[in-house]
Amino acid sequence: MKHVLITGATSGIGKGLARYYANQGDTVTACGRNTEILSSLAQESGVKTKAFDLTKREEIERQFADLDELDLVILNAGGCEYIDNPNDFDGHLFERIMTINVISIGHCLDIILPKIKRGGQLCIISSSSSFLPLPRAEAYGASKSALSYLARTLSVTLKGVDVTVVHPGFVETPLTDKNDFPMPCIVSVEDAVGYISAGISKRKREIHFPRRFTLFLKLLRLLPFSLWLPLAKRIARG
Repeated sequence: MKHVLITGATSGIGKGLARYYANQGDTVTACGRNTEILSSLAQESGVKTKAFDLTKREEIERQFADLDELDLVILNAGGCEYIDNPNDFDGHLFERIMTINVISIGHCLDIILPKIKRGGQLCIISSSSSFLPLPRAEAYGASKSALSYLARTLSVTLKGVDVTVVHPGFVETPLTDKNDFPMPCIVSVEDAVGYISAGISKRKREIHFPRRFTLFLKLLRLLPFSLWLPLAKRIARG
């Protein structure tokens, strides 16, 4: 039986993973801000819960102080906002997204890495949006690119802990429900949980899905930027 800690466990992928590992008989510590959802998840799945704001370091320190050794940490919490008009760049939006998607991860790593036992695993949820520069994703894409670089660097430098980075395509979650554009190859949360849990069990360095979508993006990434640029501009014009 493993002790699994998951951030962003009140919706979408995080909530699905919390249910999955609890159903496997593992001890799950589910973290999030919504106390009502966490309480319901605890009653339903028997998980332990911690309600706090990941953007506040002092709350992370307080909530994680009593944790025992962890076998698996999944850093999933994040937000998504788009910059509709880059000529009128929204610096406050950029700061919000970088804070929740990147800075909070740094604080979590600082506090929680010493609690992952030797031979344990760290999983960071990034996004396939990190593969290519995409319209409106100046903040979101930049934050996820930073996470991917961080995870890959930790794979090289971290001793005694295996690191996995996850690059999902579109997943049916409350975040993607807000999108007002086509989302090719979108998958359910259940499918996403299946991909991620299977990859973690194999200790894969990278998990990306659905492969018909992510492999296409990886292929496009091989193009010279001068060839990608007009296509991206066409997408931006709709």
